[in-house]
Amino acid sequence: MLAVYRILLSLLLLISPIILIYRILKGKEDPKRFHEKFGFFPGKKTKKKLIWFHGSSVGEILSIIPIIEKIESEKKNIQILITSNTVSSSKVLKKFKFRNVHHQFLPIDHSFIIDKFLNYWKPLMVIFIESEIWPNLVNKINERKIPLVLINARITEKTYNNWKFFSGFANDIFRKFDLCLCQNNETKYFLNKLGAKNIKKYGNLKFVESKFRKSQSLEGKTINFLKRKKIIFGGFSTHNTEEEFCVNIHMGLKKNNPGILTIIVPRHINRINEIIDEFKKHDIEFHRHSIKSKIKENTEIYLVDTFGESEFFMKYCKIVFLGGSLIKHGGQNPIEAARNGCFIIHGSNINNFKEVYDLLKKCKISSKINSQSETIKIIKRIRKSNRTSNSVKLRLKIIGNKILKKNFIEINRLLK
Repeated sequence: MLAVYRILLSLLLLISPIILIYRILKGKEDPKRFHEKFGFFPGKKTKKKLIWFHGSSVGEILSIIPIIEKIESEKKNIQILITSNTVSSSKVLKKFKFRNVHHQFLPIDHSFIIDKFLNYWKPLMVIFIESEIWPNLVNKINERKIPLVLINARITEKTYNNWKFFSGFANDIFRKFDLCLCQNNETKYFLNKLGAKNIKKYGNLKFVESKFRKSQSLEGKTINFLKRKKIIFGGFSTHNTEEEFCVNIHMGLKKNNPGILTIIVPRHINRINEIIDEFKKHDIEFHRHSIKSKIKENTEIYLVDTFGESEFFMKYCKIVFLGGSLIKHGGQNPIEAARNGCFIIHGSNINNFKEVYDLLKKCKISSKINSQSETIKIIKRIRKSNRTSNSVKLRLKIIGNKILKKNFIEINRLLK
């Protein structure tokens, strides 16, 4: 199976320039840095020992920031390389002021390019995040006897079924991981079925708050505007049709609350134009966060069309709708919202984060919704209850600190 994979990848490599040109035109590749995917490495390797982290995009990279911060503070002789696949993740990473961290885009999973990559960086340890696994990479790392870790591992039933279709191939790949640190029981079960051996469940790293992120905030003029407005709820990580749902909720709440502001943070900002068309259908005054013009006082929708800033806005929304839950997507991660003291409303499609939602339901800070009218009633009820979430925030902080400590101990053990 690996031979077939390598042949297909070689054929794909032949047409990759066409694919890259298309992706550059779509804004999905950095025109100045796409060559990194072909084995050109602008970063400088220092004499320090190097740990390499790889995650697919923004969510994965943000989840390991507390681990990076801890390594930087306690391991002065370590250089860190972070690779990812998306332009958005590289933009988000620039906001952190790390001393010994370099980012580059993951090279194509071709044997020749991977060999070149490993020969250049010579990592002491390789850590993949969540479910970002590339067969050639795994095999080449294993051949060189470099410790390989899967951190904050998350294998959904859909992912498991995809791997199970090539069960022998999957078993050969997953048994090469020296350690799998998973975030839930479902993942632990599936990893075991896929052939992984050293599996430990410590919980989701997204419970951990980054020290640097905690010190960051929005611009003063934006904060002042948000403080002046009456913000009842916000829609976060929304997908297609879910922005329309949020607009309808806004219109329903507006009847008894004139002058309210709703914050909407779409999951994919390349959909901005179609989202704006939805606002225009309702003749709603909106403001785009990326445009630095003065915010009009009659703004009804604040549209966050930038990467990695959603948690800054959660501080102003006591009630949030979490997207990916009204459509067949499996839901988006609610931990960030819970950590910021928000009450979370969501649809029925939350299979991706079932264990997390079970915890939030037990803490009485989440509620499933079935219709627009029911949602408005729930929001009104939550507002009247005036419940505080400080005890929940403290509980989540304690959980997060434990998860960080256990993950760091495991990484440290392998380093020694």
